[in-house]
Amino acid sequence: MLDPGRLRLLREFAEHGTMTAVAEVCGLTSSAVSQQLATLEREAKVPLFERAGRRVRLTAEGLRLVRHAHIVLNALDAAEEDLRSSPTPRGPVRVACFATAAVHRLLPAIAAARTRHPALHVIVYELEPREAVEALRAGGCDLAVSFTYSLIPEDPPPGVSRRALGAERILIALPTGHPAAPGPVDLRSLREEQWIAGSRGTTDHEMLDRACALAGFRPNVIHTADDYALVLRMVSEGLGASLVPELVATTVGTPDDVVLRPISTVEITRITHALIRTGTPAVNAMLDLLGAATGSAQVGP
Repeated sequence: MLDPGRLRLLREFAEHGTMTAVAEVCGLTSSAVSQQLATLEREAKVPLFERAGRRVRLTAEGLRLVRHAHIVLNALDAAEEDLRSSPTPRGPVRVACFATAAVHRLLPAIAAARTRHPALHVIVYELEPREAVEALRAGGCDLAVSFTYSLIPEDPPPGVSRRALGAERILIALPTGHPAAPGPVDLRSLREEQWIAGSRGTTDHEMLDRACALAGFRPNVIHTADDYALVLRMVSEGLGASLVPELVATTVGTPDDVVLRPISTVEITRITHALIRTGTPAVNAMLDLLGAATGSAQVGP
Protein backbone atom coordinates (compact mmCIF):
# COMPACT_ATOMS: atom_id res chain seq x y z
CA MET A 1 0.00 0.00 0.00
CA LEU A 2 1.47 3.36 -1.03
CA ASP A 3 1.54 5.94 1.76
CA PRO A 4 -0.46 9.14 0.97
CA GLY A 5 2.02 11.29 2.87
CA ARG A 6 4.86 10.07 0.67
CA LEU A 7 2.71 10.55 -2.42
CA ARG A 8 2.30 14.19 -1.39
CA LEU A 9 6.07 14.55 -1.22
CA LEU A 10 6.37 12.98 -4.67
CA ARG A 11 3.82 15.45 -6.02
CA GLU A 12 5.78 18.34 -4.51
CA PHE A 13 9.00 16.99 -6.04
CA ALA A 14 7.35 16.92 -9.47
CA GLU A 15 6.32 20.53 -8.94
CA HIS A 16 9.51 21.97 -7.44
CA GLY A 17 12.25 19.73 -8.85
CA THR A 18 14.63 19.35 -5.89
CA MET A 19 14.67 17.72 -2.47
CA THR A 20 15.71 21.04 -0.94
CA ALA A 21 12.71 22.87 -2.41
CA VAL A 22 10.33 20.14 -1.24
CA ALA A 23 11.82 20.35 2.24
CA GLU A 24 11.24 24.12 2.36
CA VAL A 25 7.64 23.81 1.18
CA CYS A 26 6.79 20.97 3.56
CA GLY A 27 8.74 22.15 6.59
CA LEU A 28 11.08 19.14 6.63
CA THR A 29 14.79 18.57 6.26
CA SER A 30 16.23 17.54 2.91
CA SER A 31 17.43 14.24 4.39
CA ALA A 32 13.93 13.47 5.71
CA VAL A 33 12.41 14.13 2.29
CA SER A 34 15.05 11.95 0.63
CA GLN A 35 14.44 9.11 3.08
CA GLN A 36 10.66 9.26 2.63
CA LEU A 37 10.91 9.22 -1.16
CA ALA A 38 13.41 6.35 -1.01
CA THR A 39 10.87 4.42 1.07
CA LEU A 40 8.16 5.23 -1.48
CA GLU A 41 10.39 3.87 -4.24
CA ARG A 42 10.79 0.60 -2.32
CA GLU A 43 7.03 0.43 -1.78
CA ALA A 44 6.38 1.03 -5.49
CA LYS A 45 8.90 -1.70 -6.46
CA VAL A 46 9.97 0.30 -9.53
CA PRO A 47 12.65 3.01 -9.93
CA LEU A 48 11.04 6.41 -9.47
CA PHE A 49 14.21 8.53 -9.70
CA GLU A 50 17.35 8.63 -11.79
CA ARG A 51 20.52 10.67 -11.77
CA ALA A 52 20.88 13.52 -14.28
CA GLY A 53 24.34 14.93 -13.70
CA ARG A 54 24.42 16.22 -10.14
CA ARG A 55 20.65 16.29 -9.86
CA VAL A 56 17.87 13.73 -9.49
CA ARG A 57 14.88 13.58 -11.79
CA LEU A 58 11.76 11.43 -12.13
CA THR A 59 11.79 8.34 -14.30
CA ALA A 60 8.95 7.50 -16.67
CA GLU A 61 7.49 5.32 -13.89
CA GLY A 62 7.88 8.20 -11.45
CA LEU A 63 5.94 10.53 -13.74
CA ARG A 64 3.20 7.93 -14.10
CA LEU A 65 2.94 7.66 -10.32
CA VAL A 66 2.72 11.46 -10.04
CA ARG A 67 -0.35 11.41 -12.29
CA HIS A 68 -1.93 8.75 -10.06
CA ALA A 69 -0.90 10.74 -6.97
CA HIS A 70 -2.89 13.77 -8.16
CA ILE A 71 -6.00 11.61 -8.54
CA VAL A 72 -5.56 9.80 -5.21
CA LEU A 73 -4.73 12.90 -3.16
CA ASN A 74 -7.52 14.98 -4.65
CA ALA A 75 -9.94 12.14 -3.87
CA LEU A 76 -8.71 12.00 -0.28
CA ASP A 77 -9.02 15.78 0.07
CA ALA A 78 -12.54 15.63 -1.35
CA ALA A 79 -13.47 12.83 1.07
CA GLU A 80 -12.24 14.84 4.06
CA GLU A 81 -14.08 17.94 2.89
CA ASP A 82 -17.25 15.95 2.29
CA LEU A 83 -17.18 14.48 5.79
CA ARG A 84 -16.65 17.93 7.31
CA SER A 85 -19.16 19.76 5.17
CA SER A 86 -22.91 19.99 5.00
CA PRO A 87 -24.97 19.69 1.81
CA THR A 88 -25.90 23.30 2.53
CA PRO A 89 -23.14 25.59 1.20
CA ARG A 90 -21.39 27.22 4.12
CA GLY A 91 -18.09 29.03 4.36
CA PRO A 92 -15.43 29.91 4.45
CA VAL A 93 -14.41 29.76 0.78
CA ARG A 94 -11.06 31.35 0.01
CA VAL A 95 -10.94 32.88 -3.49
CA ALA A 96 -7.77 34.19 -5.15
CA CYS A 97 -8.60 36.55 -8.00
CA PHE A 98 -7.01 39.26 -10.16
CA ALA A 99 -8.41 42.78 -9.79
CA THR A 100 -10.45 43.16 -13.00
CA ALA A 101 -12.27 39.88 -12.48
CA ALA A 102 -12.80 40.69 -8.81
CA VAL A 103 -14.73 43.83 -9.76
CA HIS A 104 -16.73 42.39 -12.65
CA ARG A 105 -17.25 38.78 -11.62
CA LEU A 106 -16.38 37.97 -8.03
CA LEU A 107 -18.04 40.86 -6.20
CA PRO A 108 -21.42 40.32 -7.92
CA ALA A 109 -21.16 36.62 -7.06
CA ILE A 110 -20.48 37.46 -3.41
CA ALA A 111 -23.49 39.79 -3.37
CA ALA A 112 -25.66 37.00 -4.75
CA ALA A 113 -24.22 34.55 -2.19
CA ARG A 114 -25.42 36.73 0.68
CA THR A 115 -28.99 36.23 -0.47
CA ARG A 116 -28.91 32.64 -1.70
CA HIS A 117 -26.40 31.11 0.73
CA PRO A 118 -26.25 33.24 3.89
CA ALA A 119 -24.02 30.67 5.64
CA LEU A 120 -21.40 31.00 2.89
CA HIS A 121 -18.50 33.25 3.86
CA VAL A 122 -16.15 34.30 1.05
CA ILE A 123 -12.58 35.43 1.73
CA VAL A 124 -10.93 37.34 -1.13
CA TYR A 125 -7.21 37.43 -1.94
CA GLU A 126 -6.13 39.72 -4.78
CA LEU A 127 -3.44 37.80 -6.65
CA GLU A 128 -2.16 37.81 -10.21
CA PRO A 129 -3.20 34.73 -12.22
CA ARG A 130 -0.02 32.68 -11.83
CA GLU A 131 0.16 33.49 -8.12
CA ALA A 132 -3.50 32.49 -7.71
CA VAL A 133 -2.93 29.12 -9.40
CA GLU A 134 0.12 28.49 -7.23
CA ALA A 135 -1.90 29.33 -4.12
CA LEU A 136 -4.57 26.85 -5.23
CA ARG A 137 -2.02 24.09 -5.77
CA ALA A 138 -0.37 24.79 -2.42
CA GLY A 139 -3.70 24.73 -0.56
CA GLY A 140 -3.65 28.47 0.14
CA CYS A 141 -7.07 29.00 -1.45
CA ASP A 142 -10.10 26.93 -2.46
CA LEU A 143 -10.85 28.60 -5.80
CA ALA A 144 -8.63 30.59 -8.14
CA VAL A 145 -9.78 32.99 -10.85
CA SER A 146 -7.22 33.30 -13.63
CA PHE A 147 -7.05 34.07 -17.35
CA THR A 148 -5.40 32.95 -20.56
CA TYR A 149 -5.00 34.66 -23.92
CA SER A 150 -6.24 33.13 -27.16
CA LEU A 151 -2.75 33.60 -28.62
CA ILE A 152 -1.17 31.74 -25.67
CA PRO A 153 -3.31 28.67 -24.91
CA GLU A 154 -2.50 26.95 -21.61
CA ASP A 155 -3.73 23.73 -20.04
CA PRO A 156 -4.67 23.72 -16.35
CA PRO A 157 -2.13 22.15 -13.96
CA PRO A 158 -2.45 18.42 -13.18
CA GLY A 159 -5.13 17.73 -10.61
CA VAL A 160 -6.93 21.01 -11.26
CA SER A 161 -10.32 21.42 -12.97
CA ARG A 162 -11.16 24.56 -14.92
CA ARG A 163 -14.38 26.33 -15.92
CA ALA A 164 -14.48 29.20 -18.40
CA LEU A 165 -16.28 32.27 -17.03
CA GLY A 166 -16.22 34.53 -20.07
CA ALA A 167 -14.11 36.18 -22.76
CA GLU A 168 -13.36 39.76 -23.72
CA ARG A 169 -11.62 41.42 -26.64
CA ILE A 170 -8.13 42.90 -26.46
CA LEU A 171 -8.13 46.49 -27.73
CA ILE A 172 -5.45 49.00 -28.65
CA ALA A 173 -5.13 52.10 -26.48
CA LEU A 174 -4.06 55.20 -28.41
CA PRO A 175 -4.06 58.97 -27.82
CA THR A 176 -7.15 60.59 -29.37
CA GLY A 177 -5.04 62.51 -31.87
CA HIS A 178 -3.19 59.47 -33.19
CA PRO A 179 -3.55 58.93 -36.98
CA ALA A 180 -4.85 55.38 -36.40
CA ALA A 181 -7.37 56.42 -33.72
CA PRO A 182 -10.50 57.02 -35.88
CA GLY A 183 -11.34 53.34 -36.56
CA PRO A 184 -10.28 49.66 -36.27
CA VAL A 185 -6.49 49.46 -36.22
CA ASP A 186 -4.28 47.47 -38.55
CA LEU A 187 -1.34 46.47 -36.36
CA ARG A 188 0.98 46.73 -39.34
CA SER A 189 0.42 50.49 -39.35
CA LEU A 190 2.01 50.64 -35.88
CA ARG A 191 5.29 48.91 -36.67
CA GLU A 192 7.21 52.15 -35.97
CA GLU A 193 5.24 52.88 -32.80
CA GLN A 194 6.67 52.91 -29.30
CA TRP A 195 4.88 50.41 -27.04
CA ILE A 196 3.95 50.02 -23.39
CA ALA A 197 3.86 46.35 -22.37
CA GLY A 198 3.46 44.25 -19.25
CA SER A 199 6.58 43.36 -17.30
CA ARG A 200 8.98 41.03 -19.08
CA GLY A 201 8.18 37.39 -18.39
CA THR A 202 4.44 38.02 -18.03
CA THR A 203 1.81 36.67 -20.41
CA ASP A 204 0.79 40.29 -21.14
CA HIS A 205 4.25 40.98 -22.56
CA GLU A 206 4.26 37.71 -24.49
CA MET A 207 0.80 38.44 -25.89
CA LEU A 208 2.03 41.75 -27.40
CA ASP A 209 5.08 40.01 -28.90
CA ARG A 210 2.92 37.32 -30.52
CA ALA A 211 0.31 39.74 -31.84
CA CYS A 212 2.94 41.91 -33.47
CA ALA A 213 4.77 38.85 -34.83
CA LEU A 214 1.56 37.85 -36.62
CA ALA A 215 1.54 41.35 -38.14
CA GLY A 216 5.12 40.87 -39.31
CA PHE A 217 7.16 42.99 -36.92
CA ARG A 218 8.74 43.07 -33.48
CA PRO A 219 7.30 45.73 -31.15
CA ASN A 220 9.58 48.49 -29.93
CA VAL A 221 8.79 48.14 -26.21
CA ILE A 222 10.04 51.24 -24.40
CA HIS A 223 8.05 51.08 -21.16
CA THR A 224 6.70 48.25 -18.99
CA ALA A 225 3.85 48.53 -16.49
CA ASP A 226 1.33 46.09 -15.02
CA ASP A 227 -1.22 48.52 -13.56
CA TYR A 228 -3.74 49.35 -16.29
CA ALA A 229 -4.64 52.70 -14.75
CA LEU A 230 -0.97 53.64 -15.06
CA VAL A 231 -0.76 52.20 -18.58
CA LEU A 232 -3.68 54.34 -19.76
CA ARG A 233 -2.18 57.46 -18.16
CA MET A 234 1.09 56.71 -19.97
CA VAL A 235 -0.81 56.42 -23.26
CA SER A 236 -2.49 59.72 -22.44
CA GLU A 237 0.93 61.32 -22.00
CA GLY A 238 2.02 60.11 -25.44
CA LEU A 239 4.51 57.53 -24.17
CA GLY A 240 3.29 54.81 -26.53
CA ALA A 241 0.48 52.49 -27.57
CA SER A 242 -0.67 49.52 -25.51
CA LEU A 243 -2.92 46.46 -25.70
CA VAL A 244 -5.57 46.36 -22.96
CA PRO A 245 -8.54 44.10 -22.15
CA GLU A 246 -11.96 45.56 -22.95
CA LEU A 247 -13.16 45.45 -19.32
CA VAL A 248 -10.36 47.78 -18.27
CA ALA A 249 -12.36 50.72 -19.61
CA THR A 250 -15.12 50.22 -17.05
CA THR A 251 -12.84 49.02 -14.24
CA VAL A 252 -10.28 51.83 -14.09
CA GLY A 253 -11.83 54.37 -16.45
CA THR A 254 -10.37 55.62 -19.72
CA PRO A 255 -8.87 59.13 -19.77
CA ASP A 256 -10.71 61.59 -22.03
CA ASP A 257 -7.72 61.87 -24.36
CA VAL A 258 -7.33 58.07 -24.85
CA VAL A 259 -9.35 55.87 -27.19
CA LEU A 260 -9.69 52.07 -27.19
CA ARG A 261 -9.96 50.61 -30.68
CA PRO A 262 -10.47 47.06 -31.99
CA ILE A 263 -7.70 45.31 -33.92
CA SER A 264 -8.54 44.60 -37.56
CA THR A 265 -5.65 42.27 -38.39
CA VAL A 266 -5.82 39.68 -35.61
CA GLU A 267 -8.48 38.74 -33.08
CA ILE A 268 -7.19 38.44 -29.52
CA THR A 269 -9.32 37.51 -26.53
CA ARG A 270 -8.69 37.14 -22.83
CA ILE A 271 -10.54 34.17 -21.34
CA THR A 272 -11.27 34.22 -17.61
CA HIS A 273 -11.34 30.86 -15.79
CA ALA A 274 -12.27 29.53 -12.37
CA LEU A 275 -10.01 26.71 -11.16
CA ILE A 276 -10.56 24.26 -8.30
CA ARG A 277 -9.00 21.10 -6.91
CA THR A 278 -12.00 19.66 -5.05
CA GLY A 279 -15.67 20.45 -5.52
CA THR A 280 -17.17 20.88 -2.05
CA PRO A 281 -20.74 22.20 -1.69
CA ALA A 282 -19.39 25.65 -0.82
CA VAL A 283 -16.91 25.72 -3.72
CA ASN A 284 -19.53 24.42 -6.16
CA ALA A 285 -21.94 27.10 -5.00
CA MET A 286 -19.36 29.81 -5.74
CA LEU A 287 -18.68 28.28 -9.16
CA ASP A 288 -22.37 28.40 -9.97
CA LEU A 289 -22.67 32.02 -8.82
CA LEU A 290 -19.63 33.04 -10.84
CA GLY A 291 -21.07 31.24 -13.83
CA ALA A 292 -24.47 32.85 -13.45
CA ALA A 293 -22.84 36.26 -13.31
CA THR A 294 -20.85 35.74 -16.52
CA GLY A 295 -22.62 33.11 -18.63
CA SER A 296 -19.95 30.45 -18.12
CA ALA A 297 -19.29 27.37 -20.17
CA GLN A 298 -17.80 24.18 -18.79
CA VAL A 299 -14.49 23.12 -20.29
CA GLY A 300 -12.41 20.04 -19.71
CA PRO A 301 -9.72 19.78 -17.06
